[in-house]
Amino acid sequence: MSDIAKWYVIHTYSGYENKVAQNIEKAVESRQLHDLIKEVKVPTEIVEEIKDGKKRKVERKLFPSYVVVKMVLTDDSWYVVRNIRGVTGFVGPSSKPVPLTQKEVDSLGVEEHRVETEYQVGDVVKIISGSLQGFGGNVSTIDTDRGVATVVVSILGRNTPVEVGLDQVVFDK
Repeated sequence: MSDIAKWYVIHTYSGYENKVAQNIEKAVESRQLHDLIKEVKVPTEIVEEIKDGKKRKVERKLFPSYVVVKMVLTDDSWYVVRNIRGVTGFVGPSSKPVPLTQKEVDSLGVEEHRVETEYQVGDVVKIISGSLQGFGGNVSTIDTDRGVATVVVSILGRNTPVEVGLDQVVFDK
């Protein structure tokens, strides 16, 4: 068994998703299982609903009857989660837990990938890799979701905006 926590899907009774998530978190607290069970999430989305001519935002479960748990799979962690009231089992062949792939985790949006840069819009930076390596310029935009920055560089005397990866740029001190 690996000591690396992976995301697993748990099937629950319909309408019990939030209660199951809370009960798993309580069990983690009371049994000191923080090192085995890292996170519990009920994937949701905010949807704009129009009812009686009025718009309102509601939170809706993406996958009713399912909860995702990031955990290190051991006999203890499996037993604790499996025996939470409202849990019908793990998703996998004959209830044997199968971890989600990174692609599946990314598509569910259960893990936030925050990207922080040492530079910000307006700063002077230097491009350290790629076809424009060595060029310097001003950062005009930073898109952490896509992992790119737009840098305005001078090419043949003209200011030209170029898109580069966030890791291809360093703060030019």
